[in-house]
Amino acid sequence: MRDIRTLDLNLLKTLDALLDEGSVTKAAERLSLTQPAVSGILVRLRESFDDPLFVRAQRGLVPTPRAQSLAAPVKRVLSEVERMLQPEAFDPANARLTLSIGATDYAQRTVLLPLIAAMHVKAPGIRIAVHSVENPRVQSQLESGALDMAILTPDTTYEGLHARKLYDEQYACAMHEGHCAANGVDLDQFCELEHAIVSLGGDAFSGVTDKALEAIGRKRKVLLSVPSFLMLLEVLRTSDLVAVLPRRLVKPGDGLVMIDPPLAIPGFRKLLVWHERTHQHPAYRWVRALLAELNP
Repeated sequence: MRDIRTLDLNLLKTLDALLDEGSVTKAAERLSLTQPAVSGILVRLRESFDDPLFVRAQRGLVPTPRAQSLAAPVKRVLSEVERMLQPEAFDPANARLTLSIGATDYAQRTVLLPLIAAMHVKAPGIRIAVHSVENPRVQSQLESGALDMAILTPDTTYEGLHARKLYDEQYACAMHEGHCAANGVDLDQFCELEHAIVSLGGDAFSGVTDKALEAIGRKRKVLLSVPSFLMLLEVLRTSDLVAVLPRRLVKPGDGLVMIDPPLAIPGFRKLLVWHERTHQHPAYRWVRALLAELNP
């Protein structure tokens, strides 16, 4: 950068949009500017940074190494400026914003349903957009603002993100209320039961329970693999299949019974994670505190 006096905020906003969109046309749409205006700003950016910044390719603009190195600092600067312009105090009752949260169907039921109910009372003007978690993309979604926070486990989170523990979860064996095993089973009976399992792809027939059984030289009968916990709950209500699932997933009124598995099955921890981009923002700090309060 030759002289900071020649660099205004609009240049940085345009650079950020070009880095995200990889297209003058899409950046112009995002910024509500004309394509010639964005092209003109790109010329000024190249002069300011003494670098081409982007080169044309078959699928749009490709950032140079210099442009790539600027991506994170530019987002940080813009976020800080945005925070400076926000009022210090946050009033949830009168707040107007959209909150984007990534979560698996399990976390949607166990973490987000209570949050949605609480927000409806405490912050009725805040809209909530719930997105399915796509693990390879979560970090970039948090960085870009596509997500404001996500509900993950420690093994699916990433370095550089802020994280807060929500709770530790344990497993139970669930079945419909009239099931022959509803009063409990020993290990032999457990292995003879017909089981269902959740697999994101819907085609895996082994999970954490099977690893625990394998460690003691045993095996169970897994007859069904489904892609979501919500489908699994319906399967348990309408069949004699049983399933080992997270305890918090079963709610009163589900028509299901939970018993302790006859062997030790390792549980897991749920984390709330977010990017530095929203770390100091009062609205997101309030939401994170509310989530912690709802998940003691």
